[in-house]
This record gives sequence, C-alpha cells and structure tokens, in this order.
Amino acid sequence: MAEPSTECADGLTQARCAWHAWLAHERRLADHTLEAYGRDVDAFLGFLVQHRGEDLTLADLADLSASDLRAYLARRRQANTPFGDRSVARALAGIRSFFSYLERRRGLNNSGLSMVRGPRLKPTPPRPVSAAAAFDLIDLAETASQAWIGARDTAVLTLLYGCGLRISEALSLTGKDHPLPRTLRITGKGQKTRLVPTLPAARDAIADYVRLCPYPITHDGPLFRGARGGPLKARLVQAAMANLRGQLGLPETATPHALRHAFATHLLQAGGDLRAIQELLGHASLSTTQRYMEIDPAQMMAVFSRAHPRA
Repeated sequence: MAEPSTECADGLTQARCAWHAWLAHERRLADHTLEAYGRDVDAFLGFLVQHRGEDLTLADLADLSASDLRAYLARRRQANTPFGDRSVARALAGIRSFFSYLERRRGLNNSGLSMVRGPRLKPTPPRPVSAAAAFDLIDLAETASQAWIGARDTAVLTLLYGCGLRISEALSLTGKDHPLPRTLRITGKGQKTRLVPTLPAARDAIADYVRLCPYPITHDGPLFRGARGGPLKARLVQAAMANLRGQLGLPETATPHALRHAFATHLLQAGGDLRAIQELLGHASLSTTQRYMEIDPAQMMAVFSRAHPRA
C-alpha cells in the first residue's frame, strides 16, 4: 500500500506503517480490510493537515478532540462520493484501531475520540443464490476460453458453494492441500480453525484444475494461480463471477460470497442443525448464523415443530 499522502513528521509516518504491519502480520486482517483501514486513516490524517493548516506530528494526535473527528466525517458525507452509514462505521473502526495501537505501543492517549459514536447499522440479511443458479454458475465457469482457467474457476466456485468457504479461505489453499482431503482444516477470521468436510465434486474439481494448470503446483506455493502464474486474486474471481451472472441474467447480489450464503441456506432448508452450520461456517457467534433463519421463516417454524416437546 502507498504511504500516506500527508505532510506528516517521520514519527507519525513510521507509527502509521508499524500499525499497518501489525494489522497484517499479527491481527492477520483480510487484504480488503487492510486496504480500507489504511485508506481511511490516510484520509483522516490528510484532512487534519488541511484542517489545521500545518504539518502534523505524532504528539498532535493526543490533542485532537471529538469535534475534529466529527468534522472529518461530516466532510466525507458531503464529498462528491459521499459516505453512507456503513462507510462511516468502517472509517471509525479503522481510526479507532490506529489510536488504540498508538495508546498500547506509543503511550499516546486520546480519550476525546472515543466520544464519537457511529451510526446504528441494521444487519442486512444474507442474499444467497438459488440451488439452480449455483449449479448454473459453476457449470458455466467451465466454459472459459482457456480450459485450465475454466477448471480453476469451477474449482474455486465449487469450494465456495460446496464447502462454504470464504473467498479468502479458498485462495489461501496451497499445494499441500492437493489432493483435497475428505476433511479440510481451514483457518478463518480471528485465526479460528475449523474442520470442513469436502464433497467428491470439490475434490474432483481440484484434481481437474491441477491436471490442466500450466504452472507447477509446489507444496508451499498457492494452489490457485492467476493467468501469469502468480497467486490468484479475489478481485479476479469477483470479475469472473460478474461475467457469469451477466450471462445468466442474475442480479448483482450473485457474488462469490452469495455462494457461501447459499451453502448455509440450503443446508438449513434441508434440515441441517444450526449449531453444526455455525461450526462449518466458522462463525464466532450463533447470532450471526441465525440470520439465515430470517431468509426462510417457514424453515424456522419447521425446526420449532420438529424439536419442541409440545409441538
């Protein structure tokens, strides 16, 4: 990521870079979260330079008030591409992470910024694709102009729908995960490890891809490769999915993550246990998994009728 485009003293620039490295290597945040937090903190520091009309030092951050942060958020809400509530919440999370790091590692305390409250966000229900759409997306992926690219995309989408993996988890697989075992050990958010059963279709899709891939799959190297041989990036999978849903006439909500949602929703509709689905998805809280019940109230009533002694 590029360094902050702000007039900051070296101590502040170094602290920002150390914080970013800490997020990447110790917190192990996802790439898109790292990029978003970095952009938000850089934008805040740049705003402060303009707002104060002078260079910014690390010591200056201790003197910031809640009104400084509110002024920044107000500016972002009025920009040409204005912040919505979720963008404001994300910006606050990134800025608070930075100041929390400075307090722990640099002894810089600023209690004023903690007075700023973010918008109250209403959780959005998951938007899965139908089972038929999931099959169509996976089948169509195989028809790419290059056979190995089609096999690769088919394998990735099969892992998302067949195993409920996040896209970052699928792309983190390495050569040692081939051939795909019957049970896959996945390290997800918060470094939480879970065991995920794999379907024969997923194991076959991986085997087909590896057989066709023109690049050597090494034990410690990435399993999924880009067109030039480097690690496959999430944005390329997202772009391929956008192309597929366009051909099938599916809505923009048909994203790679929608296949993971479909994995959970279709298990639940088939009578899957909510706790088991929570474990398969790697959710830290059951309340997160319970959102899938909101999609199909009839299924919730069926579970109630089946399980309650007086039903």
